[in-house]
Amino acid sequence: MHASFPVDVDLALVGGGGAASLVLAALDRHDVTGLRVAVVDPVHKRGQDRTWAFWGLPGDDLDPMLSASWSQVDVVTPAVRRVLSLDPLRYAMLRSAPVYDRAAEAERRLDAVRISVPAGELHDDGERVTVRDPDGRDLVRAGWVLDSRPRRPKRPGRTSWLQHFRGWWLAADRPTFDPERAVLMDFRTPQPARGVSFGYVLPVDDRFALVEYTEFGPALLDDAGYDAALRGYADLLGLDLTALRVREVEDGVIPMTDGPFESRPSPRVVRLGTAGGATRPSTGFTFSAMLRQADQVAGALAAGRPPVPASAYPGRHLWMDAVALRALDRGHVGGVEFFERLFDRNPPERVLRFLDGVTSPAEDLAVMRSSPLLPMTGAVLGDAAGRLRARLRR
Repeated sequence: MHASFPVDVDLALVGGGGAASLVLAALDRHDVTGLRVAVVDPVHKRGQDRTWAFWGLPGDDLDPMLSASWSQVDVVTPAVRRVLSLDPLRYAMLRSAPVYDRAAEAERRLDAVRISVPAGELHDDGERVTVRDPDGRDLVRAGWVLDSRPRRPKRPGRTSWLQHFRGWWLAADRPTFDPERAVLMDFRTPQPARGVSFGYVLPVDDRFALVEYTEFGPALLDDAGYDAALRGYADLLGLDLTALRVREVEDGVIPMTDGPFESRPSPRVVRLGTAGGATRPSTGFTFSAMLRQADQVAGALAAGRPPVPASAYPGRHLWMDAVALRALDRGHVGGVEFFERLFDRNPPERVLRFLDGVTSPAEDLAVMRSSPLLPMTGAVLGDAAGRLRARLRR
């Protein structure tokens, strides 16, 4: 708690999780000075509470913080195992502890004020933003607020799924995993009636790896369901769980929806992370877009510009995601078939860059041509009709 409220700052970060931590680290990287900063969150994030996996070019600022990275990954279906070379990209794993530590260093350098109180309403008068606690007391007055608290979409989506998962960090006493390759997607898992499931393996070394089960779909499992799915996937991998130790368990639920997120709810409030549209609707992937947002915010502040990042994904990608979600949800195309064709008919680099939202229109057309034509055409027409109905209702 701060001794005297409200605190007057240039920038307030509301929410202190991954998105805010990446912003603090980016401010440090851009050598931003003279900025009065406050972080408003009742929890000071520390330790290993999550794992991010992403792809990108090696040699960036994250390299010293990575737990592992791979230049090859496997994509497995019941019919075939594809070994994909990602050159010039790499697939990387980043655990949360070094990110939180880096953010804490940046806080100290910036002499940021840490306010360990939940944030409530934000009042933006166009010149300053007042951050209030849930009881309506003023905590902070800021020139700009970056708000990364979870939010629902501005309007419900026509399709709303979830990426939900459970992972076990497994430790072995003898060499068990292949540290040279990660398993990106393994679709040999039993497929749900509505949705798609897969497993993956991220090895840190030959004796320690994250083994995870993931579903894309409209409904969650219970604890017993996730554990049963993980045991089943371990069997598929040929792992003897009686000879392994579960060091940690990770769970998560991420929205996959074509409902629009409001990234700029008022003139001086900017939303980041999932609340700011950083989650890719068709996959639930978030980290790369969060990283871009953080870098753009810090770069703008270093140059004396408003800290407003670009849209996380091009509009055409959001439309393509809406169509893909509709096709999967309505059963026009099977999830395994959809992803199998995506990786089979495109270079790996194009697929990964497309999922990150950085492909060109010509590359997007190539990706579209790789999907099943007739089912996707039906989804396009259904999406157009849904948009028209929504407009008429509004």
